[in-house]
Amino acid sequence: DAEVNTRKKTFTEVQTERLEQAERTVLIKCPSKLNEKKFLQYLSSHGNIKSHFFFENRGIHALIEFSEKNSIASLQDAIGVPSTGEHHVVPFKSRLFTFTLKNPVSQAAEETSVHLSPQSHIPVKELIQKLCLADSISSQMYILLNEFQLTEENIKLRFLACSLVRDFTRAYFPDSTVKPFGSSVNTFGKLGCDVDMFLDFHDTGRHATKMKKGPFEMEYQMKRLPSERLATQKILSVIGDCLDNFGPGCVNIQKILNARCPLVKFSHQATGFQCDLSVSNSIAIKSSELLYIYGCLDPRVRALVFSVRCWARVHGLTNSVPGTWITNFSLTMMVMFFLQKRSPPIIPTLDQLKGLADEKDKHVIGGYDCSFVSDLGKIKPTKNTESLDVLLGDFFEYFGNFDFRRNSINLRKGKEVNKPESSPLYIWNPFEQDLNISKNVNQPQLEKFVAMARESAWILQKEDKTQRMSNKEPWGLAALLIPFGKSSSSKMKNKMKGIGSETIRSLLDSLKLNHASSLQKAVGK
Repeated sequence: DAEVNTRKKTFTEVQTERLEQAERTVLIKCPSKLNEKKFLQYLSSHGNIKSHFFFENRGIHALIEFSEKNSIASLQDAIGVPSTGEHHVVPFKSRLFTFTLKNPVSQAAEETSVHLSPQSHIPVKELIQKLCLADSISSQMYILLNEFQLTEENIKLRFLACSLVRDFTRAYFPDSTVKPFGSSVNTFGKLGCDVDMFLDFHDTGRHATKMKKGPFEMEYQMKRLPSERLATQKILSVIGDCLDNFGPGCVNIQKILNARCPLVKFSHQATGFQCDLSVSNSIAIKSSELLYIYGCLDPRVRALVFSVRCWARVHGLTNSVPGTWITNFSLTMMVMFFLQKRSPPIIPTLDQLKGLADEKDKHVIGGYDCSFVSDLGKIKPTKNTESLDVLLGDFFEYFGNFDFRRNSINLRKGKEVNKPESSPLYIWNPFEQDLNISKNVNQPQLEKFVAMARESAWILQKEDKTQRMSNKEPWGLAALLIPFGKSSSSKMKNKMKGIGSETIRSLLDSLKLNHASSLQKAVGK
């Protein structure tokens, strides 16, 4: 453990630790005011409490992490079943409890409001006000990161949601685990994002190797189905029904079994998360791990990704509903590619990470080579010292002038390569090399992205920071988080007056014309 603590933990180490932590955790709905000390004293009679916090979600909840898993069994033994009244209860004993005061009136004097951990980020308007008080664009980007990134408490809650679903799946599949993937674990998750989780049966595969020695063999009799896809659909259908019929706080269950990747969507009321449950998707896990590595290598990586994604959302370039716009995943990959292209590079290419892999890092999944180094200590730190002020402006300039007609984005090589087919935006899937992760993006959406990138680069270049700060007007990143159509025309006129001469006005007009025609050339027609 001491050795692990002195270095950055691998993705697998973090996952294992968090899943184990979640198994020692319960969630308790509490009165709006309570005596926190007495509440914790009562729970401590069942075992030592390692950590706890309170949060608001359809009422006050407490997440309690015990030091020992058997403390939960002790607590469950002491807890009553709700009185039925007019409803009949499903007798499934989960780790979700309700705590009430027997005599609220006599205990009222001792009750106080508890400190609540925020589970959502501040509105963009409030963020802009905070950003205006910063002293540089770099500081603004770290403020945004700090406000939007997942907190320690929120991550614990996400792993608990997975652990609570696993309690159901183990009724059918005792060796199964339910793990989060994607934004909940790749270091790029934003407060409020959905929880993608998958049901994993890999322990079943490990049992298969146990009986290889000796003169005989024994194996389980198991149901055989014509395809893995059909097995996945049947498993998810049953788990979906199980959550719907018996899962406390699991509502709005939707079984989407005919999708390319079958899944069950549901709302988990106790934690407040929208959840997507699928069956083991090994390549999606490797993508999560790759982003985890990039996010851990240099603090600028996450700061730039969060700023660019917030900018894209404000300008309607991304959307939470699937469609023809750029996804957050594609946008994140574009930032990674840009950082690979710096001189010297800020992050290594996937091929370079593969070159550092040892035997235990070698993974071939469905014929695709997904090998790359897992130990962060083997990756040399970058010698690049560019500030985020420079990187943000250059990101917009780079993609504002990128030849999307000819070139595609390849994170394996870290360089532009000719497009293999005519999709407007082509970003190679880092592992499934025959797939374009941005195939959904259409021409108008790409043109809009390029236009916004150019406009943003122009705003940052033209800006006089000292003048902006003294005027109390949004500047730097804050100026980019206001929809461009919204800046009032009177302000524009005042700027023109300040500039004064007709010459500059006509120069600006010609710039706009050149901008429009070169935009068409860049993205193609």
